[in-house]
Amino acid sequence: MINRKRNNDKPHVLLPINLRTKTLLIIGLSVLVIASILVSSLFVGSIETNFVNANQLPSFEHLFGTDWMGRDMFSRTVAGLGLSLTVGFIASILSTCVSIFLGLFSSFNRIADEIVASIIDLFGSIPHILLIILVSIMFGGGTIGVIMGIGLTHWTPLARVLRSQVKEIKTEQYISLAENLGRSKVWIAMKHIFPLIISQIIVGVILMFPHAIMHEAAITFLGFGLPPHDPAIGVILSESMNYLSSGYWWLAFYPGLSLLIIVLLFDLIGENVEKLLNPETAQE
Repeated sequence: MINRKRNNDKPHVLLPINLRTKTLLIIGLSVLVIASILVSSLFVGSIETNFVNANQLPSFEHLFGTDWMGRDMFSRTVAGLGLSLTVGFIASILSTCVSIFLGLFSSFNRIADEIVASIIDLFGSIPHILLIILVSIMFGGGTIGVIMGIGLTHWTPLARVLRSQVKEIKTEQYISLAENLGRSKVWIAMKHIFPLIISQIIVGVILMFPHAIMHEAAITFLGFGLPPHDPAIGVILSESMNYLSSGYWWLAFYPGLSLLIIVLLFDLIGENVEKLLNPETAQE
């Protein structure tokens, strides 16, 4: 007997996932992880001190181990990440506002463009960490000082991109037509230029997040950032330096690794959002 294959016995072929679906999936998962950490940090509350459980290795009871005061390192890390995300968010919004203002101001005339270029070069010539520390101290230190220090110093890369984009847009004929019709510089900047740089602003503010978080942890680690009683990642890493020589590696390893993962997730979100906003790859 000859075995005849039925028509419905054809092998199933999985439909390939296009670039847009894969990009949205990556963005969704990354945002979900970051949002979960941020929400979880709101429910951490006060972390109990128990010297009986001091310096315990990671276990099922304490996933990241405990510190020299018996505090759960997992809870401290989650609280620190939540604090870093909050500081990074506010600082990034502040930096973005400065970048947008300077980018649009550069479109007024040649003198305004040269002023913006000079300000960008001035801030870019000063060592970044030093500038953050100086601004932070000027605003009294603490959480407000860190936010202002980061927010008023992280705008230079985005402002440089927006200025370049604005110069390219100003070469279009409809800009000259609007000027000939008597439209003001502010009207042209808000109605014709600003809508065309929104995509650059979105990507810029997302990619600004990891830099803000890393610099917040860096200056806090050096003692110029958030106060020691706050559960910040920089504070945790700074305190752990006194115990690494005793073999308590988990005090720095897990908080540092968690901070690195958060930074990489933001980079991943920024890269994939750029793919979605790019007309050449958005429909693939």
